[in-house]
Amino acid sequence: MLVLITYDVNVTSTDGQKRLRNIAKTCLDYGMRVQCSVFECEIDPAQFIVLKNKLLTIFDSELDSLRFYFLGKKGKEKVEHYGVKDIPDPLRDSLIL
Repeated sequence: MLVLITYDVNVTSTDGQKRLRNIAKTCLDYGMRVQCSVFECEIDPAQFIVLKNKLLTIFDSELDSLRFYFLGKKGKEKVEHYGVKDIPDPLRDSLIL
């Protein structure tokens, strides 16, 4: 399934900057960054539970926000992109070695 993960982390403190880095690193383990705080993750339900639990232990519910959008198996077909920073899809795009 395709899950879009977005977050907003309060970075007014050094702890916030650390949380921001840790959330991004965790998301990178499961998906691709498509915007500064937006990741597309093509994962199965078991992986999603692990990822969600990791993120929920990192973020601060009093200061930060975290959102999960479930786009389903055909989610990529529902995404339209315009402008710069087109994101290559290693699972679907041709790779030149």
